[in-house]
Amino acid sequence: MTTRDSKDSDLQRSLTLLWTERRRGQRGPRSRLTVELIAQAAVRIADADGLEAVSMQRVATELGYSTMSLYNHVPSKDLLLEVAADVGAGAPPDLGDTEDFREAVRRWVGALWAGFHSRPWILRVPLDHAPVGPNQLAWLDRLLRALLAAGLPGGEARAAALHLTAVVRGTAQISITMAGEHKRDNGIPRSDADLTHAVAELLDPEDYPALTAVHAAELAGAERADGDALPFELGFGVDRFLDGIEGWVASKSRD
Repeated sequence: MTTRDSKDSDLQRSLTLLWTERRRGQRGPRSRLTVELIAQAAVRIADADGLEAVSMQRVATELGYSTMSLYNHVPSKDLLLEVAADVGAGAPPDLGDTEDFREAVRRWVGALWAGFHSRPWILRVPLDHAPVGPNQLAWLDRLLRALLAAGLPGGEARAAALHLTAVVRGTAQISITMAGEHKRDNGIPRSDADLTHAVAELLDPEDYPALTAVHAAELAGAERADGDALPFELGFGVDRFLDGIEGWVASKSRD
């Protein structure tokens, strides 16, 4: 059983690993091997061969060091993957001085969506706690700025940000998984549109009236959605989420 003390210890180890080098500054002698270099090597391996290929030995070989040398900087594979996920996330988008909070949120969502599709392995990194790395907290900070600008107080802005992040993450996970399945050469449809067509041909309108109507609407509206920066399955939910934020803020201002 995992105890609260062990979870606190894991979180502290993560915080130390992710932030120590950033706070250390440039003074004094520095090791040629750093957590940053180790994480960058892990990212290159994951990009090329997937998360399964990342190991302490593979990273050590990539950098020309012994495996034990890596353990002196990163004490476990779990922590290696955690710091790699933060480095792989990169810097958040620069939203500038956008006054329209909806536009800012949509641009943030689009950048996160693109990042997950560019590096889908990040979605598979196991975590025992919320991300606490510098890059991932910077992503959260960018989103919070837009939500605070919308009129949400601090606690509500944070709750909204975590919910929206979970929506993007979950939708990306489904999209990437389905795309991977579609690419197999065994007769499975190769795109979402192909899948929709295939399922539509199997549906009997009398037995599945709602599904038949939905599939017909999806096929008819596919071309209309092409101009949106976000895919329909994500953009629709994000827009309704933002409608809710606007309505909630407006209702509180009337009270």
